[in-house]
Amino acid sequence: MILNALIVEDEYLAREELTYLIEKHSTINIVAAFDDGLDAFKFLQSNKVDIVFLDINVPSIDGMLLARNIAQFSHKPQIIFTTAYKEYAVDAFELEAVDYLLKPLNEQRVMGLLTKLQARAQEQELPQPILNIRSKSINLILNNHIHVTAISDICCAIANEKVTQVYTAKGCFIASMTISELMLRLPVSDFFRCHRSYCININEVKEIIPWVNSTYMIKMDHVDQQIPVSRSNLKSFRNLMQL
Repeated sequence: MILNALIVEDEYLAREELTYLIEKHSTINIVAAFDDGLDAFKFLQSNKVDIVFLDINVPSIDGMLLARNIAQFSHKPQIIFTTAYKEYAVDAFELEAVDYLLKPLNEQRVMGLLTKLQARAQEQELPQPILNIRSKSINLILNNHIHVTAISDICCAIANEKVTQVYTAKGCFIASMTISELMLRLPVSDFFRCHRSYCININEVKEIIPWVNSTYMIKMDHVDQQIPVSRSNLKSFRNLMQL
């Protein structure tokens, strides 16, 4: 399930940063962004979205007033407030906001929120028994046969357009989903997206090789090719691997 989101933020750099983090760490689709509360309200009157990332201090209609108006809609999007001021937190949660992000934004904090939003959407979309099965295993394809594979057996995954190549000790399989969709099915405690096109099981890392521009290449068990770490994920990778 792809979630549609609206950003209401009057600071250009803050709006760009939030857009970047959403696109980097989720499959959430940003349908529009506004720097004015009244313009956002007019848009929402004729367009449905699932999530509104809402700055409290915006022109024309401030975020709190806009949230109160949104609460009257028959289709109520989830509200995530963004602000530099902690004192609005109580008011925000009285309006049943899903979360409250303080600026400057913390990437790990935003990533955790995005994961929660998408996991909640999956839970609503799928019957619970199926969800429990999928949390432990995943269907992979090889030679037109479907292989029910334990998630813990996955070594790494490589994006290949709208499908994903998944490597295990038994070979290379295909998952009929994008790598972003696959990441939603994998436990964050064991899997890390080291590059836009690659994710790895950190328990399967065999060797970490220093590379150009202070980045790394990774050698994995059961995979011949080396896996790159992108510069944007370098800090998180170093922390994760205690480098």
